[in-house]
Amino acid sequence: MALQRRRHNNYQRIRIRLLIPLISGVAAALLVLFSLLSILAPSPNDTDHLRHFYTSSLNATPDDAITTPVFRVPRGGGKMDRHVWSSRNSEHFHGCSDAGNKFPKAQVITQANRYLMIATSGGLNQQRTGITDGVVAARILNATLVIPKLDQKSFWKDSSNFSEIFDVDWFISYLSKDVKIIKQLPRRGGKTLSSYNMRVPRKCNERCYVNRILPVLLKKHAVQLSKFDYRLANRLDTEYQKLRCRVNYHALRFTNPIFSMGEKLVHRMRMRSKHYIALHLRFEPDMLAFSGCDYGGGEKEQKELGTIRRRWKTLHRSNPDRQRRQGKCPLTPEEVGLMLRALGYGSDVHIYVASGEVYGGEETLAPLKALFPNFHSKDTIATKEELEPFSPFSSRMAALDFIVCDESDVFVTNNNGNMAKILAGRRRYFGHKPTIRPNAKKLYRLFLNRNNLTWEVFASSVRTFQKGFMGEPKEVRPGRGGFHENPSTCICEDSVTKVEKTSGPRKFGKDNTNRKNVTNNDQDVDDESEWPDMDDDEDQGDEKGMFNETISDYEALNSEDPELEEILSD
Repeated sequence: MALQRRRHNNYQRIRIRLLIPLISGVAAALLVLFSLLSILAPSPNDTDHLRHFYTSSLNATPDDAITTPVFRVPRGGGKMDRHVWSSRNSEHFHGCSDAGNKFPKAQVITQANRYLMIATSGGLNQQRTGITDGVVAARILNATLVIPKLDQKSFWKDSSNFSEIFDVDWFISYLSKDVKIIKQLPRRGGKTLSSYNMRVPRKCNERCYVNRILPVLLKKHAVQLSKFDYRLANRLDTEYQKLRCRVNYHALRFTNPIFSMGEKLVHRMRMRSKHYIALHLRFEPDMLAFSGCDYGGGEKEQKELGTIRRRWKTLHRSNPDRQRRQGKCPLTPEEVGLMLRALGYGSDVHIYVASGEVYGGEETLAPLKALFPNFHSKDTIATKEELEPFSPFSSRMAALDFIVCDESDVFVTNNNGNMAKILAGRRRYFGHKPTIRPNAKKLYRLFLNRNNLTWEVFASSVRTFQKGFMGEPKEVRPGRGGFHENPSTCICEDSVTKVEKTSGPRKFGKDNTNRKNVTNNDQDVDDESEWPDMDDDEDQGDEKGMFNETISDYEALNSEDPELEEILSD
């Protein structure tokens, strides 16, 4: 019995000695595997950045707690075949708006006793179009222009006058060779000359002004054109188009207080990063109510936006799915963020957001902030005391955003209102700085099906759909779209580049780049005629032939409600 116990103990000791090397080997292998996993696993920061990536919070109810990732967004965004901070071949294009030798000086053509006054309409950028076109209208009529009146009674309720937003002395001086401009109507017999008020049709061309306005001006001597926005045709003589550019891009300069504060905001963004993106988000409740789109908020959202919509009797809820399919819905903040990451902008990029009240507040912005933690606005990079002189005035606050957006390396617009149009044209004129417009119609299905896609497929599709919507030179055909958005008459191409292109094979038919003084064949997007017998020979062709063209948010509005148009315009 004792012998058996000794044999059993010896057998156990032998087994243990044999197992020790095996256990050590397994432990070593596990240690190596753990080390490899530690190296390859995402950092805690990566996990935090990706935690947002679930079925959109806008599609979830407050009681939902969905945290299952759908696909992983890399910190570096997507890969691109272009530099993300510049436009391809932009160095070959430059703004050129000098008057031609055959464009007479103002002193030669201005007639006595012809005074034109302009009463603008809407927010800052809508009024800017009116000011620009008002100068051209005065030139067409050979009249003296009185400094335009800014709209102080619109939805924006801004009491600012022209000289409180724009440098009035610079404006008069810069345009002195083109149009005679005075600050107020002259006095006659101890009284200020009174003006006759009238309205010009939308998209009125040179002949329209001469036939309709000039006879009244000759009789009354002073005429004020009210609600002056988009009252000048897109298609004008080349010299008039160039005058438009001189006004918009050179003569209209913000006052020193606005400019200095705007430059201070730009400097603070540059201190944070060498490059930055400016985003005009346009996700305000009024904007969404007008769009008639669904954003996944269920009955609560429908009730809230429906209440806003009922403020305007002519605004009815349309088919939300159809609106989305046609690209008429603004992207959600999360969708904008995903688009930018797919285009190659990593999570370290700094974003300046120009926006009013965002529908849903911080909950709506959370996915965008998760994708781009370096999230700024004028309220976060300036003190309340610094903004105090501007905050009571909506146009002055909009001017600050305008400056920061204009100076940005990349500008992203989530709509096609006046600010987006003016900045797009300005950025084309001054070097084709990238201006990204979401191709909402194509991106719609992509966002709808994103849960079934890998990140690589999603990002590749975004880059494909965004070709032609990135602010590249010649992205929009010359003469197409609104002139303020596409000032092709005022953009010149280096002659060397022209030679290189014309000597090679032509893919798009006859090359007309070398033709001079060709009338701009701009098509009218907004074709409103208040006078049925208007003498306007403009081509009122179908816009379906246009490509990369977006319709202004309020141009699709079947309403004569001026307040709603003003809300949506900027």
